[in-house]
Amino acid sequence: MEMILPEDVSYIINKLEEAGYEAYAVGGCVRDTVLGRKPLDWDITTSAKPPFIKSCFKKTIDTGIQHGTVTVMLKDIGYEVTTYRIDGEYEDGRHPKSVEFTNNLSLDLERRDFTINAMAYNDSTGFVDEFGGMQDLKYGIIRCVGDAYSRFNEDALRMLRAVRFSGQLGFNIEENTKQAIKKMAKNLKNTSAERIRTELSKLLVSDNPGKIREAYKMGMTKVFLPEFDRMMEKLQHNPHHIYTVGEHCIRSVGIMDLFFSPDHQIDGGMYSYVQADVIKKATVFTDGIDKKHHLILCLVMLFHDIAKPDVMVIGDDGIGHFHGHPQKGEKMTAAILKRLSFDNETISIARRLVKYHDYRILPEPYAVRKAAAKIGNDIMPMFFLVQYADILAQNPVTFANKLSNLDSVAEVYKKIIENNAPLCIKDLAVNGNDLIALGIEKGPKIGQILNRLLDIVLENPEENKKELLLSYVDK
Repeated sequence: MEMILPEDVSYIINKLEEAGYEAYAVGGCVRDTVLGRKPLDWDITTSAKPPFIKSCFKKTIDTGIQHGTVTVMLKDIGYEVTTYRIDGEYEDGRHPKSVEFTNNLSLDLERRDFTINAMAYNDSTGFVDEFGGMQDLKYGIIRCVGDAYSRFNEDALRMLRAVRFSGQLGFNIEENTKQAIKKMAKNLKNTSAERIRTELSKLLVSDNPGKIREAYKMGMTKVFLPEFDRMMEKLQHNPHHIYTVGEHCIRSVGIMDLFFSPDHQIDGGMYSYVQADVIKKATVFTDGIDKKHHLILCLVMLFHDIAKPDVMVIGDDGIGHFHGHPQKGEKMTAAILKRLSFDNETISIARRLVKYHDYRILPEPYAVRKAAAKIGNDIMPMFFLVQYADILAQNPVTFANKLSNLDSVAEVYKKIIENNAPLCIKDLAVNGNDLIALGIEKGPKIGQILNRLLDIVLENPEENKKELLLSYVDK
């Protein structure tokens, strides 16, 4: 098998080889190319030392010079070039205490996490695969290089990375690797929230977000997301639900990803029961939603029922009830996302969507306009996606009426948007300055009047005219 390397990657490798050194494309870029996927970036490993690498190229950045990594800049694109190395003892569960440079490629490859990431390639030698990475790619296996306990002891995050790769590639984790994770999962407690956030985020937007079940079964979520474990173990005892709270939430994440990738086999195609016309109606609302907001939606689906285990009561009829779970869930979601070091925008949008995820709207223009003003028109497309995903992860026998009502509400909303109906204070034909010009003093009263005017135009959009609204103020 032959790989076609990008021109700049070949240039870097050839330049180092011409100087008498070895150089190879290595790691994820090799793995992805073999799988027919487009690599996000290209890494190069070489026997050359950092000072020589820097002398070979016009523009370089000392990305991690102490660990042998120099970034070579070509046409405004950075390529990490790292000297073959042997890692010393790991003291903090992530960084080696020392790094020793070597001329032996095999010693460099054997320190890497998984066999599928421990392959190298250049045009003169071809593939270097000493740990069975190619075979594991063929059979869809995530396996540690060498001893799994040693690899996870070096960096505990590799355990969660195993699940993330499993999700992104649709692979299974090899049994010995899995057993090592089960015994060492508690070591994740020493891993930074930022690194856990990155792996969790990549998993949720992958083609197999359901692989988070593996993180639960192997004891990892118990360490960094104990609230999720409670959901996984809570039966709902409700005719609208046939899954535990956690299983319902996992399925809703998968359906959300299906809306963004309707041609993909999300979680192995387990959502084939979702009819094409329903997917089409939902995907209308994905227009304009970027990758960040796609992730926010997946987080919302994972956490939208997070408070159910806390508020659940069983009625005299034996049915489970969850009064107040959206409001409590909003607070819990904000706390969890903050704990995992998500940014303020993500937290703000997610908590609003969790708060209103169960909000029912009558399919009437005034009711929909009122709801859009209450929820926030900026997130209404996301709100509809959340409600579609939530319904489709419930008991199938309850789908029809819920979907029919939601479809009707969505159609009303679309017409409202087409007609540019005012839905927030900034849409009003008057503003605070207009009220001040009438002699109203600055202060809370300005906001109170604007909110009253908004109520008027929500009920009667045709009254959103400056002269008319100012006449109401006079009265």
